[in-house]
Order: sequence, then C-alpha cells, then structure tokens
Amino acid sequence: MSELRLTTLTLPTAPVGPVNPLPPLFTGADLHEVADASQADDEMRHNIGYGRVPSVMPYLMQDGYTRERAPAEHPAAVLENATLRATFLLGAGGRLWSLVHKPTGRELLFRNPVFQPANLALRGAWLAGGVEWNIGTIGHAPTTCEPLHAARVLRPDGTPVLRMWEYERIRGVVHQIDAYLPEDSQVLLVHVRITNPRDTAVPMYWWSNIAVPEAPDVRVLSPADAAWQFSYDRRVRHVALPAPDGTDLTRTTLSRDAADYFFDIPDGRRRWIAALDAGGRGLVQASTDRLRGRKLFLWGQGEGGRHWQDWLSGPDSAYLEIQAGLARTQLEHVPMPAGARWSWVEAYGLLEADPAAVHGEDWTAAREAARDGVDTLVPASVLEAELASAEAWLDQEPVEILATGSGWGALERHRRAHAGEPAREASGTPFPDSTLGPEQELWLELLEHGRLSPAEPAQPPLSYQVDPAWEEPLRKADGWLAQLHLGVLRAYAGDLDGARESWSHSVGSRPTAWAWRNLAALADRTGDLTEAARAYREALRLEPALLPLALETAGVLLRAGAPQEVLSLLAALPPAHRSLGRVRWTEARAALDSGDTGRCGRILHEGIELADVREGEGTLHELWFAHQRATRDAEPDSPLPRAYDFRMLATS
Repeated sequence: MSELRLTTLTLPTAPVGPVNPLPPLFTGADLHEVADASQADDEMRHNIGYGRVPSVMPYLMQDGYTRERAPAEHPAAVLENATLRATFLLGAGGRLWSLVHKPTGRELLFRNPVFQPANLALRGAWLAGGVEWNIGTIGHAPTTCEPLHAARVLRPDGTPVLRMWEYERIRGVVHQIDAYLPEDSQVLLVHVRITNPRDTAVPMYWWSNIAVPEAPDVRVLSPADAAWQFSYDRRVRHVALPAPDGTDLTRTTLSRDAADYFFDIPDGRRRWIAALDAGGRGLVQASTDRLRGRKLFLWGQGEGGRHWQDWLSGPDSAYLEIQAGLARTQLEHVPMPAGARWSWVEAYGLLEADPAAVHGEDWTAAREAARDGVDTLVPASVLEAELASAEAWLDQEPVEILATGSGWGALERHRRAHAGEPAREASGTPFPDSTLGPEQELWLELLEHGRLSPAEPAQPPLSYQVDPAWEEPLRKADGWLAQLHLGVLRAYAGDLDGARESWSHSVGSRPTAWAWRNLAALADRTGDLTEAARAYREALRLEPALLPLALETAGVLLRAGAPQEVLSLLAALPPAHRSLGRVRWTEARAALDSGDTGRCGRILHEGIELADVREGEGTLHELWFAHQRATRDAEPDSPLPRAYDFRMLATS
C-alpha cells in the first residue's frame, strides 16, 4: 500500500537566520563563468552566453547563519510503499532528504547527519545531501533553503502524491514537483513541470542535484563515451571516458582536484546516471528525454576538497554528486517559449548490475551492463506512460494543504489582474491571498493605491522588485522610498545612470543608509573607489550598528588603501560583532595592510572561522600566505593550517 504522511526530523541544526537587508545589486550570481569554450559546439557556446543574470535579485542574501548547531525539528513529508521510503524536507526547498530501500535497509542517498548551511547557493545558504531541485538560473536555486507550497493530491487510481510548487521570481515561472510511489513500484517517481506564464520566451535552467556516498569501490556510470569537463580554471574541455589522462574519473576517489564532468550522451540513448558499489548496487536516476544532461561532481582528494566535505557534513561523510538537467551542461540556459509548459518524469531507485562488468576495464561493457539493469528496473516505456498519464491529474486541486510557501505567486496574480493581463494560475498550484505577508504589503499598496507609504527610514525595505512590469508603477509613485526601489530595478536592468539618478533623488528627499549604500555600491561597480568610500561613510553614519553595512564599508576602505580607518571602524562595533569570523578576518587583513604583522599573526594563530566562506574563495589561505611573506625575515614559514584550506585545486 502507498502512503503519504507528515512527520518531523530532529537534526543538529544551524538555523539559516535572517536575510541580509542590503540588496545584492551586483553580486550573488553563480561562479560558473566560462573563460574558454572554444572546444564547445555552436549550440553550447550560444547557450553558455544566453540568459546570464547580473545578480540574484530580487532575492536577498541568506548569510545570517553560524557554525553553532543545536537539535531542532524540521517539518517533513514521507512517501512509502513496500519497497521504498522517501523523506522530503518541506522547509528546505522540498529536498529529498532520504531514500531508503526497505528490503535491504539501504540508504540510497547521502543523508547529511547535520543541517548546516554553507555559502554555495545563489543566495548564500545551501545544504549538502539528498536531492535538491534547482530552477531558474545557473547555480543552487534561490529557494533551496526556503519552504515550498506543499499539498496532498490523489491520482485517479488513489495513489497519494506529494505536490510541491512555487513561483520563481527571477524568471517569473511556476515550477511543480509531483512525487509519488505507486503500490508496486520499485522506483520513486517524480514528475516535474515548469510553466512559463509570460508572453515572451525566458531563459530556463533545471538541475536535479543528487548526493550519494563516495567510497573507493563506487563507480559512476552513464551512457556516454565522452564528457565535457569544467574545472576551476573555467575552461570547457571535451574528454574521452573513462580515463582521459590516465586516471579513471568515474572512480572519484582517484581524482586529486574538484571538477565537473558532464556526460556527452549521444542522441537516441536513454538518459540515466548511476553510482554503483563493488557489488554492482547503488542509486540510479533515469528520466524521460526532456531532462537531457547528466553530470558528475567530485570534491577531489586534495586537502581542500576533503576539508569542504567535513565542513558541510562532518567527518567521515564523503559524498559525490550525480545530477540531471535540461541542458547538456550546467553552464547553459535554454530558451523556454512564451506560454510553454515543460514536463518530464524522473525515477530514483536501487540499481543492480553485473559487478564484474560494471567495474571491469571495458568501459563499453560497463555502461551497457548498467543500462541493462536500468531497463530491468524501470523500462523507458514505463516512464513514457507515466508522463502521458500525468496529464489527467497535473491540474487536479489538492485535497489537503501540507505546507505554505511564499506570497510572491499571489502577488503576481494581483499584478496581472491590475495590469489587465490574462490570469494564468492553475488550479493544481494555487497561490491564495492567505499566503500574502509583510514582504508583499508595500507592493499591494502600490498596485491598489499607486503609492508607497513613507516607511521609517531606519528600517530597511523587506523586499525588492526587478521585473520590468513594476517600473511604471514606481515611476508614477512619489517619495524617497519609491525612488529607492526604482533605482534598484534600473540597476538590475543595466541602467546605471538611471539608478544613480533615482538614488540621488532618494537621498535628496530623505537621506537614508539604504540609498547611500546603493550609491556606494554603484560607485564601487564603476571603479570610483573614492566616491564609493565617501558614500559608504554616509551610509554607516546613519546605521553604524548594521554589521553587513560595516563589512561592505570595510571592504571598500581596504581596497582604497585606508586600513587604519578600517581598524577604527571595527573597534566601534559591539563586542558580539567583533568576535565574528568575518570581522576578525577583516581586522587581521587591515592590521597586515597597516604594517602591524604581530596583530595579524595573533588573530591568525588564535583562529578565524568564516561560517560563510564561499566555494572558490581564497581569503583565508591568501591572508595566511601574505602574513608569511611579510614575516619571512623574522620567523620561519609555517604550513597552512587545515582550517584555512578550502582550495579547490591541489597545489604543490
């Protein structure tokens, strides 16, 4: 019998924390910029350059977490039949947290023993483990640490369906995830649909990101004889499988450095990817053809890669990622036509294949043995039939609401109505007015009354808009707050002169830290460090206790060559702020830049822990080596402490 029930998971938890109130005007986009795509074909090169966004706006950054964990309960939904038990975290992007094969008791995914945000997502906070659903633009989705709307739906045969959905604000689309376990199914079925309600095409991105345990006996297989490699040198290379340089990349514990490998699956071959152990068993993900790409990500065996895995999930918890996406690589967007609805079905289950073939030296025989196992477990015809039959129930109304997501879908419904645009809401993914909250209040006022009531200047805005549909209402409104928001929208659109004009009008009407800070960020963006420092000083004078603003100001002052001013700025912060890792790093950097190597060295040796250290960020090891160079004549070099080594490429 198939069952859907609610439960809670208790995990050692570092809460995501409050959002950063400062809009990420020119930051927050993904790191995957491509320096060299000369080996790619024309289609890939076009898609790599298509649809890039200047920032993660209109979302705000989630950087308020720490490394301090305590037990906490997380709302979860469980799907279960005789073979599988699937657990979803409803408050973390609907992530599939666990998939247990009941007859063997085997966990098929990497199930993270902790809930520890780290700075790898578009908005900062990200969790390792399970299956993450990524939509919109390149990177870990803005909703990855947010609750989704969730409901119980019944298929015509009575099978319960866990439906999760949300309105994605960067692209203005609705995504819907329907997960279910038919009574006799050996695989978890996940039907995904993206709806573009707009009258124009939008760049689209989707990758299902699957974490599985890593071990020396695990091999990753997919039906390809070559792959597109992308590493931290930002170059795309076409390499043969399985061992282009003598090291078998499908056995991830043999690789030194972190890297992405996108399997180049020829047209006409079935789409799947698996990670199988010495016995030929492990997780497989297969899908209908719209989900075209398959990827292997590995952290590598360098000190930095191993440290990252400990950082994300604790010791002795190595994992790798196998992924599936709309494009051939994760470096691309694909055009989604106006009004289009894209659907596909994914299957997750325990694959069993001939271990001798899977782990043999003949790559063709290995992948064909795995393919035979996939065809036995879940024939392609089954997934095609599921895709076709789902059309009968995809728009079926929920029978029970299980969780509530954001109010942005409801606001978009109101905006379309006020603009006289046709309603596009589907009955199966409702966005009721009951979901509207404080973040949407000012935008409802703008729609209904054509104004934004003056807010308390010391309070930062709770939300922003960058959709061009909001520009005219903002232009017609009056006051410092409307000009502040209009400047943000113009900056996102690339109209930097218009943004400067709007923010200048805002501070002329009512000086606020928010408009001054935006003017400072704009000056920094255009290379005027002197003006950026001046504007940041004005902003900080108005809000001296706001830590994100103090850190941004300090960063500009460091680059402007004013380390002593930075040290004075930090000294004025409350003691609780001064003990935080980012503040301690900034103090050490400013001390070194001012010539006080002793102060810098003391801080480094006491320890700096950056809870929000970014993937690819070099600030910790670079500061360590800079201090070593500055003191080389006075004291011998010391090896880089492991706590400071987050390097993604091994070094000599």
